[in-house]
Amino acid sequence: MRPGFLAKNPSVIWFLLILAIFTLVITLLSHAYGPGVISTSMVKTLGKTLCLCLIAIAMDLVWGYTGILSLGHFAFFGLGGYMIGMWLMYERTRDIVLKSASDFPMTPHELQDAIGSQIFGVVGSSKLPAIWHFAGSLPMQLLFVVLVPGLLALVFGWLAFRSRVAGVYLSILTQAMTLALSLYLFQNESGLRGNNGLSGLQNIPGLSADQDHSSVWFLWASACALALGYVLAAAIVSGKFGSVMRGIRDDEARVRFLGYPVEGFKLFVFTLTAVIAAIAGALYYPQAGIINPGEMAPIASIYLAVWVAIGGRGRLYGAVMGAFFVSIVSSWFTGGRVPDVPLGFYTIKWVDWWQVLLGLSFVLVTLLAPKGLSGLVELIAGLRPPRRGGAPLGPDAGSLQEEEARE
Repeated sequence: MRPGFLAKNPSVIWFLLILAIFTLVITLLSHAYGPGVISTSMVKTLGKTLCLCLIAIAMDLVWGYTGILSLGHFAFFGLGGYMIGMWLMYERTRDIVLKSASDFPMTPHELQDAIGSQIFGVVGSSKLPAIWHFAGSLPMQLLFVVLVPGLLALVFGWLAFRSRVAGVYLSILTQAMTLALSLYLFQNESGLRGNNGLSGLQNIPGLSADQDHSSVWFLWASACALALGYVLAAAIVSGKFGSVMRGIRDDEARVRFLGYPVEGFKLFVFTLTAVIAAIAGALYYPQAGIINPGEMAPIASIYLAVWVAIGGRGRLYGAVMGAFFVSIVSSWFTGGRVPDVPLGFYTIKWVDWWQVLLGLSFVLVTLLAPKGLSGLVELIAGLRPPRRGGAPLGPDAGSLQEEEARE
């Protein structure tokens, strides 16, 4: 009898248990449901951090397990945020317009013009672009959260993988895609307000709860998405599909020689992880309150690779650890919580030096601890990596000796 999924992946149970305890503790210590030991801004930071952990899992699937170093997955993350942000901004503006004109009934055409003027007046326009046609429909925008990044990844991946672009060349192509998309969105003609981006996303239409409660609810949603994403990723990598992914990472030519459609496997993983990244972005930016094209700059995708490397690529919990650790430490250093260090001739301001520390950490982990933070977990728990060498071929030495003795 073959062991079940959870029996083969005990880390899944531990991960879900730790995530549930973490979410419960934060909830009970928040302003909304407890004494307020943890501020609302910190709850939002933790909720956003869980979203970053989800995109780190996507990055680990595509890079750590399949060997595709994508430097463009934050583009999908941002697209997911834009898709849900369009609905949030449209509905919030619609409510404002209706309240201000409550004494003067408006026709649907006048309402659309007023909404367009409110949203796009900042870029000198008064009409809603065609891409905002479904902005008033939450189901359609949720569908676009999946479809738009998924189709972009599908088309890009099909063109790249069918041409057998790999290695550093593929990384450069994904980075170029991200840069092109970011530069396009900076233009006012993109229909997404250019460099102004979409703002006021923290105000959920139709939700009368205050920020204390809504921040906790988003924390719950982020935790649920992270749990589902982790279980899905673990199910993928623990089966035959995961074995093929690791084979592509370690020796793509041999896997192709064995008859596996390597390009199809890579395209599926690339597209799936793009959708996971988009879902993470759709949960992240309502908590951040604003999204602009700068969020999709290529440097963000490089940071994502650094998180996974620090946590330990090829290990799902390592990706989560790396993203969580770097995000929290980054908030600590860049939030002004760490006092400056005066040296007399120079004052070390950690806000300016944080990126240097992050870069040094990446180099040191790469050189001295390739397994990253997850290696510490394995060391403490006494875990050993699974043996994937397969069964020995041919008869063992004992059977050969018995046969020689009979002769």
